[in-house]
Amino acid sequence: MKILALDTSNHPMSVALVEDLQLKATTTLNTVRNHSIYVLPTIDDLMQKVAWQPQDLDRIVVAKGPGSYTGIRIAVTLAKTLAKTLNCPLVGISSLAAIAAGLPAVTTGLMVPFFDARRGFVFAGQYAYQAGQLTAQAADQHWAWADLLASLPTDRPVYLLGALTPKLRQAAPTLPANVTVLPDAAMVSTFALAKLGAQATPVADVDAFVPDYLRITEAEANWQKTHPGQVSADYVQEV
Repeated sequence: MKILALDTSNHPMSVALVEDLQLKATTTLNTVRNHSIYVLPTIDDLMQKVAWQPQDLDRIVVAKGPGSYTGIRIAVTLAKTLAKTLNCPLVGISSLAAIAAGLPAVTTGLMVPFFDARRGFVFAGQYAYQAGQLTAQAADQHWAWADLLASLPTDRPVYLLGALTPKLRQAAPTLPANVTVLPDAAMVSTFALAKLGAQATPVADVDAFVPDYLRITEAEANWQKTHPGQVSADYVQEV
């Protein structure tokens, strides 16, 4: 199975080509900001290096969020377009799960990948390996940092996969004794993303596939404050 895996859900942009669970080529850029400019040329470059044609792809796997609103939309829109154009199965995988999958299956304890969501909040998931399979222990959520830490178990090792910003450190200056921060494990691995996607069920309706934002935009939240009782669909119509 030939897989194209894409992630632009946060600051890094990463693309991988994987065949039969073996990494063929990958590129990660952590210095550029406009992923929409670089992602297609990166895909084209990698495809040329491994002598693949677009029609050779058996599956497209994309990190569907959470993360940056704009970033998620870039990869998801591109993945949907390619899937429709090539009539290729599309799989969406949690960006947080892809981070957790970057750690080896021998890892014991609870893995908690997280992204800074600003203002003392994070997007976070809870994952563990069970019989060698990465398994979600709870749904990905938008958490207040202090609430996330308070929810963690105390009877086993917990690994926070992400970087602590000054705001997060201020919100919770100390961590429980069983909690270890692994900032070097904070990036999505598109190789791990591809391997998760190889085992997952493709989306049934490519057109209906949307990112997992886990929260509404700040503009929508402000609009709801001034339009009590109205729903998100009203906001879109109003805009």
